[in-house]
Amino acid sequence: MRIAMIGTGYVGLVSGACFSDFGHDVVCVDKDARKIELLHQNVMPIYEPGLAELVASNVKAGRLSFTTDLAEGVKGADAVFIAVGTPSRRGDGHADLSYVFAAAEEIVAAVDGPTVIVTKSTVPVGTGDEVERIVARIAPDKGITVVSNPEFLREGAAISDFKRPDRVVVG
Repeated sequence: MRIAMIGTGYVGLVSGACFSDFGHDVVCVDKDARKIELLHQNVMPIYEPGLAELVASNVKAGRLSFTTDLAEGVKGADAVFIAVGTPSRRGDGHADLSYVFAAAEEIVAAVDGPTVIVTKSTVPVGTGDEVERIVARIAPDKGITVVSNPEFLREGAAISDFKRPDRVVVG
């Protein structure tokens, strides 16, 4: 399966590396060119035990790559995961979903055929409905399906949590 992971923060990088370790072809996309440059040098933007080795082995095997080009990253993808930041908004503390919705708009415009868009970022109930509205507005005939797969990764144990979860939630 070809997977595009949008965002190379904690959730996106760990998830992308683990999916590639399961044998999938994964491209991780990030707008931060410096972060992508460092990943090409196997310098991790986060600390997670075993992540650098996991990334290096899957890059070497040709299953994991990194780019700043979202359109190229999602080309031919069977699934595109949105794993971008959802910081708390100033003032009310609610999640700032602007990055999720901006990523969804770019993905919908760029995918070249039927695909599944998966929200992996930590988001409130109803976010998937808004992503579906974005799909309907931009590309209703591309055959895009929207699902949610919330993450349950603990820092320091994220690789193990991803590979051997105590639950998998997809909605």
